[in-house]
Amino acid sequence: MTKAIKLLTALPLPQRARLMELAQEVVFPEDHRIFEAGGRADRFWVVRSGAVSLTQRVTSLQRVTVASLGVGDLLGWSWLFPPYEWDFGAEAFSPVRAYEFEAAAVLDLCERDPQLGIVLVRSVAEILAHRLENTRGRLMEHYALHGRGAL
Repeated sequence: MTKAIKLLTALPLPQRARLMELAQEVVFPEDHRIFEAGGRADRFWVVRSGAVSLTQRVTSLQRVTVASLGVGDLLGWSWLFPPYEWDFGAEAFSPVRAYEFEAAAVLDLCERDPQLGIVLVRSVAEILAHRLENTRGRLMEHYALHGRGAL
């Protein structure tokens, strides 16, 4: 299994400092919908405190939590890939403080600092691989507990 990494600590200090120049501190109250699946993905966050639930809509009335994020975790990756729409929804599970980054400014910085761009994309890829492995493990556990056809 891949090891969980934190985006900001994965970046070398000079690149982290350049990225942090673009950060805006934001606060989300408990139960605040941060974004919805299908919405325009034009930013991302790094959680400073609190917890965020990534959700998937199952029916028009029901959402399920597919992941929980906490301190240091990356919230949002769809800004990197066309069609630049959120794949999941996100909701503040508790009051959340986060660093917010506008995608256009970060992508411009990556064009000017290719080393930052490479490290950033690799780090996001590692984070996604880890989350995929965790999800696969949960699905396998569910399958083992509930048997064939329950998914």
